[in-house]
Amino acid sequence: MPVQRGSLENPKTRARVAIYVRVSTLYQVDKDSLPMQKQDLIAYAKLILGTEDYVIFEDAGYSGKNMDRPKFQEMMSQIRSGAFTHLLVWKIDRISRNLLDFAGMYSELKDLGVIFVSKNEQFDTSTAMGEAMLKIILVFAELERNMTSERVTATMISRANNGLWNGGRIPYGYGYDPDTMTFSINEGEAAVVRLIHDQYEEQRSLVRLARYLNEKGYRSRAGNYWSPISIHIILKNVFYCGDYRYNVLKEGNRQKVKDESEWVTVLDHHVPIISREQKERVIATLNANNKLRKSRTHAGKHTHVFGGLLFCGNCGKAMTSTPSNLKASGWRYSNYLCPTKRKSATLCTGKSTSDPIVGEFVFNYVLNMLNAQRNFDAINSPDELQIALLTGDAFCHIQSIEPDGLNDLFNVLMDGGLSGEVYGKSVKVKAKPKADSELSNLRAEKLRLERALDRLTNLYLYSDDAMSEREYIVQRSKLTESLDEITEQIGFASSDSWQHSVTDEVFIQRASEFVIAQKLTERTYISYKRLAMTVDNSVLKSFVNSIIDSITVTDGIVRTIVFRNGLSHTFIFRA
Repeated sequence: MPVQRGSLENPKTRARVAIYVRVSTLYQVDKDSLPMQKQDLIAYAKLILGTEDYVIFEDAGYSGKNMDRPKFQEMMSQIRSGAFTHLLVWKIDRISRNLLDFAGMYSELKDLGVIFVSKNEQFDTSTAMGEAMLKIILVFAELERNMTSERVTATMISRANNGLWNGGRIPYGYGYDPDTMTFSINEGEAAVVRLIHDQYEEQRSLVRLARYLNEKGYRSRAGNYWSPISIHIILKNVFYCGDYRYNVLKEGNRQKVKDESEWVTVLDHHVPIISREQKERVIATLNANNKLRKSRTHAGKHTHVFGGLLFCGNCGKAMTSTPSNLKASGWRYSNYLCPTKRKSATLCTGKSTSDPIVGEFVFNYVLNMLNAQRNFDAINSPDELQIALLTGDAFCHIQSIEPDGLNDLFNVLMDGGLSGEVYGKSVKVKAKPKADSELSNLRAEKLRLERALDRLTNLYLYSDDAMSEREYIVQRSKLTESLDEITEQIGFASSDSWQHSVTDEVFIQRASEFVIAQKLTERTYISYKRLAMTVDNSVLKSFVNSIIDSITVTDGIVRTIVFRNGLSHTFIFRA
């Protein structure tokens, strides 16, 4: 049992002592650290404090980085209830290695009238000298920890500057020989890396690209399906163009990026898989799409319903949004223009478009999808499904739907898997338990890695059989690399609207879907102008963003719609 009571026979004083023991790693538990601490502290309580009334609280395998430890919290709860007069520890860093945390706890002990005693430093806080010595020792303990961290960081930066690999997870597409300290290309994985870059330049959608790879049978190194997050990490990593970049994220807050002047970048560090020029193009596209994704959640004076979703089919650039003049009917819609053509008509021949054109097409197409789902028992082939999807004057200029996307939808409806993912019977986008679960798993993995990193540091600093600095650096690099990747995945996953938990934003989104549902239920045609004049633009925008990933416009007309679940429909125009 982690808690044991001392003998209550013949107590010498009325003092009652809480004895707290802790070791940071199971490595130390396997040795004699815990038994030795307990033996020394029991003897100290009997001989020095003059009492045999004590309770031992024991945390094995917990870091001193913070005070989130089960037996420590149980002990403090009993101290607050007045159960003890003394708190006895082997060394003060068994309580905490953080000066502010300890100061807060010590202040609480003083208010409660509890005396703090450190056996190893030979002082107790019942005296002024003992209290002063405690504070001085804490300062130097924290200084030692920070100096060690700075020294290790400086060593790793120096290694990176010299072109040496600091360890970590080997990027997908590469192998590593620790003896020669060189990277080699894994041709099987490298072919997938090249495909990912090429297809992203063509499709410009992480969602669509993930679906493409999975349908073609490609899997990650671990044998898992590709996700937008895992693809994003590969596309963003400059390692694939032969460069090694280090010291990018801040210590202590891995979600914040350091100033570029602090980055360490070694050009031509290893054999590249793709060209530096292609990598620069891909990163530029990722950054542009990220800005668009963020802009979708920030409403200005005028809300552009399709803002951030439209791309020019001629040059591939994201289309810009501008409000039209107020019409006599009181309607002010949005116009969408290609930024390349605005600079020069010779660079791009793409035409502008507007809410009336895009909205009429998109909302009626979604309505037809809904009606096709409701009446799917009467649909026996992809051709019959196409007829149902292209019903209405809004599609008079469309000859057909490209077979791949049409067959995908037909198969999904056959399997009964469309409900709620693109457009369900209740016109609600179902909560994504898989995505929420993935985000929860990522956060749990981050906590595990942070704890492992702290344990490693404590083992290096305070273990009797300390590991070498080189071994510590290698192991620390592996953990840090994994932590950086997990942090990036969490940041990317959290930024996507379909992966949020039920926040105010999601509540508004679901309410929006309900409002739209009332407008579309049991209809065969919807006038977008009438819809837009009776439903607020922010509601329309929320609904569109909840089901659509991107829309490609060619010559002012909708050419391709990519849905949030990866389904993609491309339309073939009549001559």
